[in-house]
Amino acid sequence: MMNFDRAIKTGYQSAAKIALVAIVLLLSACAATTIDISGTFPAPLIQKLPLTVGVFYDPAFTNHSFIEINDNTGDDEYIINSGSSQIELFNTMLPAVFQNVIELDSIESANARSDLDAVFVPAIEEFQVGLPQKTRLNVYEIWVKYNMRLAGSNGDYIADWVMTAYGKSPEETFQSVDDGVNDAANVALRDLAASFTLGFSDIPEVNDWLRVQNALGE
Repeated sequence: MMNFDRAIKTGYQSAAKIALVAIVLLLSACAATTIDISGTFPAPLIQKLPLTVGVFYDPAFTNHSFIEINDNTGDDEYIINSGSSQIELFNTMLPAVFQNVIELDSIESANARSDLDAVFVPAIEEFQVGLPQKTRLNVYEIWVKYNMRLAGSNGDYIADWVMTAYGKSPEETFQSVDDGVNDAANVALRDLAASFTLGFSDIPEVNDWLRVQNALGE
């Protein structure tokens, strides 16, 4: 009887081990690959505007992630985290445009300050990824749609405009999806930096506001 009990116990243990291995394999198969976008962004060399601007990064912007779905299984295939690289880009780009840039903990905190000429709030509205295995093109692509908002320190509207950034990298240059996506993202972010720094003053509402600021400073 004891041998029979031992056999049953051994059978249960073997079945449990098999089940555990199956679960581990299943989870491994379903686990998405995480890609953390990273890079360095040179500061644009332009004449700074003599303004002090506060910038607020919404948590959705700071922690931005994009999930690429597997077309066959419907599972998460890639999780692309770009929040930290977005912050690094804007923290490099904005001080090149404005004389002083102050990062704010909240938009409301701007009301308590008397040294701000305006408050800038960037947001990501769309983030798209093109992978060679899906697009049948030999490039990795990143496309980002931004909403840029500029307001007075009291919350009064100044400007609200849309900007897009696009980057691509040839598939044959990179050995992995991680590297290809990362490079394409860096190209897109540098594209945004160039467009923003060179075109900021040309936004009609911004241009009108700058004229007023210049008149007040005379």
